[in-house]
Amino acid sequence: MPFLKSLPADAGPPQVFALYPEIYGPWSHASQALMRGPSPLDEGLRELLLAYAAGVAGCEFVAVAHAEVAYAWGVEPGLVERLLADPSHAGIDAKLAALLGYVRKLATAPNEVCQADVDAVLAAGWDEHALHDAVAITARAAFMQRMVAGFGFAPLSREVAARHAAKRVERGYVNLYAAFRDERDDGAKL
Repeated sequence: MPFLKSLPADAGPPQVFALYPEIYGPWSHASQALMRGPSPLDEGLRELLLAYAAGVAGCEFVAVAHAEVAYAWGVEPGLVERLLADPSHAGIDAKLAALLGYVRKLATAPNEVCQADVDAVLAAGWDEHALHDAVAITARAAFMQRMVAGFGFAPLSREVAARHAAKRVERGYVNLYAAFRDERDDGAKL
């Protein structure tokens, strides 16, 4: 049950977005650009990073929601959960491990991130654009974690998260919400 009694019992971020379109309309457009726009990281990997950042920071709502979006983009089902349980035994390559190590540190101890952490990501083969996107995705996860915690939203079931994920893949981050839908845009990539 959300903390605000004016919200329905099953409320989540969409209900808050609809109440404040002047804030969350631009937020949705920025999310669309970050998560679906040009990037050296494909859409599934970006969603995996978002789910992982939320998960290591302890936000089940965002971790489950975006793990399901990652899976809808073709990421191996269960990978986010394996990474959260033990990244060293999740069966990922060294390049992805370096990026996830950076995301973990940024999500859990941001004031400890240093030049060596950035250098490790670049040495693993990622470029500065990929690093930027990882930073921005981790920041997006932190924002959503604070929203979910601040309003007291209950975690989604896997089934509900999977249904929402299919809609997010189809519609994107703007057209997912009726309040922001642009009838000229069918949810395609920016």
